[in-house]
Amino acid sequence: MSDKARTLFDALDLDHDGTLTRAEVIDALRVKGPTLAARGVIPYWGVGNEDESSALFDEADQNGDRVLSFEEFATLVGRRFGW
Repeated sequence: MSDKARTLFDALDLDHDGTLTRAEVIDALRVKGPTLAARGVIPYWGVGNEDESSALFDEADQNGDRVLSFEEFATLVGRRFGW
């Protein structure tokens, strides 16, 4: 798995519990997204609005448990961002 995916996952995991909720993804991308993009952690086009962040979450949540594991997240960002 990509170091970039791990860095991004950790930045979005606001409560540091090792999973991402929909709210964490939306809130973290809204608040931290521009800074992460400026640091090269995420492509600028990867910082979306609430609907885009929610759709990203749905696409990544392969098992439907409404939380993202690192593996689910890394699979999606690897495919989307070419990592």
